[in-house]
Amino acid sequence: MTKKITLAQGNGGMETNELIEKIFKKHLGEFLCADGEDAGKFLSNTKEYCISTDSYVINPIFFPGGDIGKLSICGSSNDVAMMGAKPKYISIGFILEEGFGIEDLERILLSIKKELEHTSLKIISADTKVLPSGNVDKIFINTTAIGEIKKEGISSKNLKDGDCIILSGNIGRHGSMIFCARSEIDLHSNLQSDCKQLYVILEQIFQSDICIHALRDATRGGLAAVMNEWANASKVNIVLEEKSILISKEVKGVCEILGLEPYILANEGVCVFSVPAIEAHRVCQILNSHPEGGEASIIGRVEGKDISTPKVILKNEWGTKRYLEYPQGEILPRIC
Repeated sequence: MTKKITLAQGNGGMETNELIEKIFKKHLGEFLCADGEDAGKFLSNTKEYCISTDSYVINPIFFPGGDIGKLSICGSSNDVAMMGAKPKYISIGFILEEGFGIEDLERILLSIKKELEHTSLKIISADTKVLPSGNVDKIFINTTAIGEIKKEGISSKNLKDGDCIILSGNIGRHGSMIFCARSEIDLHSNLQSDCKQLYVILEQIFQSDICIHALRDATRGGLAAVMNEWANASKVNIVLEEKSILISKEVKGVCEILGLEPYILANEGVCVFSVPAIEAHRVCQILNSHPEGGEASIIGRVEGKDISTPKVILKNEWGTKRYLEYPQGEILPRIC
């Protein structure tokens, strides 16, 4: 472990995991209710709920496809949806810099309003703090979402031998867009963030008898981080078919210019499933029939159980295999 916090420890990859495991869990681990999951569960009047909190510090605060307001609602809403829950309530905390424009604040609030209306979310609590100029960069937002569990048994520890891995859409758009939007990089592209609430495309699946073993949105660290987290949590190997993973030509272009892999780039509107093989085509059919879906595909499978050194393996169309490693180092800070 480093002696001081580094930007790499916020990338959602190996360094983040090390910080959580060796520092946070050392002191707070005995109190954790959601070890390895995006949200923690609790019971209330015989109904099961889950709760997730997140903070949003994205730069720039306005970007193609959204802004920090939209992102803050979608991000926390998606975290509870990944536990099989319908998002119902949200709390919001605003940290504002002295001198921040009221017009910009109102623009952000209108984005929040639109997302709340989209899934009938209600604000259960809110807070505002203002700090002197230079103590915060424009605006930071913290959101905590509460959702009612509709589909039981979803966990990163539940992957089974023979499961199919399903990806809900094409990857890397949010991370690539932020690279292009940053002034220090100065790339020009028509890319837009994929930022959206995922519950609307998952609702029919949650209401069905389909068994879902694991479900996760591929945010910081991208697809590579999710796959490695799952492999380690369930002690399995995951084999992915490179040709089945949808990547837009714009994302491929950004990756070629910057020397990046699309598998490690952040997404804000893409989720990954692990489901029994018998359910896989049905899941894809439901996702692809929804107006906000349309690009779901089976991208791989789960192999083995109780493996001592779990691996994620990426196989190309010629049959060559390589390990898809846990993301390491700082790719780009403040992407969400």
